Amino acid sequence: MKREQERVSFNLQELRDLKKLVSRGEGQNLEFKRKASFPEKIVREMIAFANASGGVLLIGVDDDGNIPGLKHPEDDSHVVTQALKFCKPALPVKEEWIPIGNSRTVIYYHISESNRKPHYLFTNGSKNSFVRVADQSIKASYEVKEIVRRSQRNRDIKFHFGEHEKILMQYLDKNPTITVKEFMQLGKLKRFYASRKLILLVLANVLRIIPHEKEDLFSRQPI
Repeated sequence: MKREQERVSFNLQELRDLKKLVSRGEGQNLEFKRKASFPEKIVREMIAFANASGGVLLIGVDDDGNIPGLKHPEDDSHVVTQALKFCKPALPVKEEWIPIGNSRTVIYYHISESNRKPHYLFTNGSKNSFVRVADQSIKASYEVKEIVRRSQRNRDIKFHFGEHEKILMQYLDKNPTITVKEFMQLGKLKRFYASRKLILLVLANVLRIIPHEKEDLFSRQPI
């Protein structure tokens, strides 16, 4: 990672590229932070990117796309580096400093999609994982974590298409989504079995999961 004494000279093309990137706005693979005042939140965003398809996090950029930069980027870099120590497994993160003029700098973090997911943040005696949904990073449910973990395996997913699966698909013929609780009630199943069946159907590419802060939604895979 670059430090104060290693700053590169101002590069006009680099600044143009940065402005073009910022003009896209925050989304599935892009996040802005004005400063690293809350480094734990920044690491949550990084974890969410690594658990999904990767992304870029910029420190020194406002939510509205204004680019004030950082006067002392070494301070922000340091607190983020320290916070990353509480993430396991270690995140695939690359850091770059982009001078924008007037002694201001933007820190550019590139987070690759991980092949060791899910990643967790360990704080206050607990561990949590996160996933990216549009322009938000939300806490991952048990189902999401299991799907992320098991999707790393290169093997065929086998499941039994029984009465419960038939009832589920009939329900989804008439309704766009279903939750674990709704499937429990529909099939008169305990949560463990309802969850397990939905996870297997997602891994088999029959269903897709839509992570949500309150309760995940499951729907048919688009044809």
